[in-house]
Amino acid sequence: MTPVVYTQIPRIDPALIDRAAQISVADLHEGLGAITGRQALMSPQMRALFPEAQICGQAVTTFNYPGDNLMLHAAAKVAEPGDVIVATNGGSAQGALWGDMITFFAKLRGLGGAVIYGAARDSSRVKTLGFPVFSTAVSVSHPEKRGPGSVNVPMVVDGVLVNPGDLIRADEDGVLVVPPEYLEAAMDNAEARAAKEQAFRDQLTTGKTMFDLLGLQTDMDRAGVQWVDGTWQDR
Repeated sequence: MTPVVYTQIPRIDPALIDRAAQISVADLHEGLGAITGRQALMSPQMRALFPEAQICGQAVTTFNYPGDNLMLHAAAKVAEPGDVIVATNGGSAQGALWGDMITFFAKLRGLGGAVIYGAARDSSRVKTLGFPVFSTAVSVSHPEKRGPGSVNVPMVVDGVLVNPGDLIRADEDGVLVVPPEYLEAAMDNAEARAAKEQAFRDQLTTGKTMFDLLGLQTDMDRAGVQWVDGTWQDR
């Protein structure tokens, strides 16, 4: 592949991004459905550098050669306010892709966060700056700036296909990648789920059980579960 930097990404209506920011990763994951939701969810290895970190913005993707972060800086140059840098070097901890200086620059630019399939460093300073960064590794390993790589091309990040412009929603539960064509339906489903759960909470306060509200007796019967009114020693 010839190294390339595409300077633009397809844009989502900002009102939809603002709406998605009010929905948790868990609810949005469920709103995508069982199959798409799993395909869109990065692994538990992808964690925030500090617990309060949250992200909701569009992906500016950057593929970097292991041990090198030249193309990440190109991505930060072309990203617009609110955008999320999504970077990979194949997941190697060799050569930290992200650190405190790029954090400082990204915050000045008003970027929305960073998702790093590889190493980040300067964790305490990133936390002090309050800029949301998620990564699969923390390492101070020195990065070169030689390339090759690309910006704003489709790529696989921690097992998930990320296209430039996809919505990235991240919180303390994980990182989700939502293609724009699925976003509105997923949010509708997620909001309906949240409303249903609130109704459950209201009923739980009146003495109902989760077992009853979820109708789990049918599942127990289907599984052939026996109920014994006694202890295991009585059998």
